[in-house]
Amino acid sequence: MSPRLLLAAPLAAVLAVSVPLTASARPSHEPRPPAVVTTGVETPVLYDDEAGGNASGDDPAIWVDPDDSRDSIVIATAKEGGLRVYDLDGVELQALTAEPAPRADGADGRYNNVDIAYGLDLGDGLVDVAVVSDRYNDQLRFFAIDGAGAAASVPLREVTAPELPFLFSADRAEVDDEQTAYGVAVWQPAGEAPVAVVTREGTTTIATVSLTTGDGRVGYSDTATLDFPASFPLPDGTTWTPCDEPGVLPQLEGLSVDQRTGVLYAGQEDVGLWRLQLPIGSGEPRLIDRVRDFGIHDVYDPESEECTPADPQAAGSGGSALTADAEGVDVYYGPGATGYVIVSSQGDDTYAVYRTQGRNDLVGTFRVAGVDGVDDVNGSDGLAVTNRAVGAYREGLLVTHDEPDTGAEVDDERDATNFSYVSWADVADALGLKVDTKPGNDPRFR
Repeated sequence: MSPRLLLAAPLAAVLAVSVPLTASARPSHEPRPPAVVTTGVETPVLYDDEAGGNASGDDPAIWVDPDDSRDSIVIATAKEGGLRVYDLDGVELQALTAEPAPRADGADGRYNNVDIAYGLDLGDGLVDVAVVSDRYNDQLRFFAIDGAGAAASVPLREVTAPELPFLFSADRAEVDDEQTAYGVAVWQPAGEAPVAVVTREGTTTIATVSLTTGDGRVGYSDTATLDFPASFPLPDGTTWTPCDEPGVLPQLEGLSVDQRTGVLYAGQEDVGLWRLQLPIGSGEPRLIDRVRDFGIHDVYDPESEECTPADPQAAGSGGSALTADAEGVDVYYGPGATGYVIVSSQGDDTYAVYRTQGRNDLVGTFRVAGVDGVDDVNGSDGLAVTNRAVGAYREGLLVTHDEPDTGAEVDDERDATNFSYVSWADVADALGLKVDTKPGNDPRFR
């Protein structure tokens, strides 16, 4: 039985679906050890406590300055700490607090994920806009990017339309239960309104909305939803449901859309990596790869609030590249029709790379080691990649979340996070990937 598609419908009951293993998910031999690339650039540490403004890094996006790539910027979410803007040296240019949403019942924000919509008409010319998911208001927030980028005195300013509807909740009381807007990605089909894809925390639901503009503001309309699977039949006749606390389903967060093809790549944290043709209703989700412990039955312990295997000797039916959680997802555009999907494997501090063509075969994995006083990248959540030459990164740039941030100047008694920069040339060399940095090769710049 195939996964069910639900258009503008409430969350379905737990789904039992059969998803065959793909070639990339079938480890036919012992996997190669991850390649090692390095980072020597990181952003300032963020601390998730009162003294640090409850700032916890999560997800980055890279804005490429089309006129002078040296002025490109990195925009990153810091949850209750708002947003941060960095230059290509990792220097903080702007810190935006998570102000209340522009609505009568607006609460202070919690910014979870970010992506970029290019070339929106706000009435006085085309503007690129950072699109941010706000968990505490169950909506999207929008920030216009100054065309001067890193050279601007104020790189971002909020342009969110007032009184936008909740994405998933019926009312403010349901918003306060916090099963709200989580991951986000932007799809810009040629000749059509841009679309934001948003996941819902603690559920398997995703939504798409069309972005709208007017009076210098950005909003959204035309919501459609889809529920991904929550349970899976196994070859032994049992049904496997990823373990979590009662009432919580295996959520999705990391998202990216291949702008060439309209294919959404989505990380379901405890399950694996999916692909889905957009718009919703065009096809069924297909599981590209599974986390290593897929199929291992766990038991939830309410005292420890942890899941442990019912049978410690049990073998799962997972893949070889992802260790839960499967987190950040983005697409690198190679020459011609080639490209790569990069996924952070949070459970073992590595990254998996898949082809965008064919059956999305696994190319390889890598980890990021720190040099020149920068620490190794651990427990990565969000990531972003560009194939464009930006500043000194002449073959593209990968930016990845790092948690916990460590080092001599980091207070290890506090919850410390930040973001690290990796030259894509190093990743491409390590895994034998194709590179094309020509502006016309990036479909986001039409």
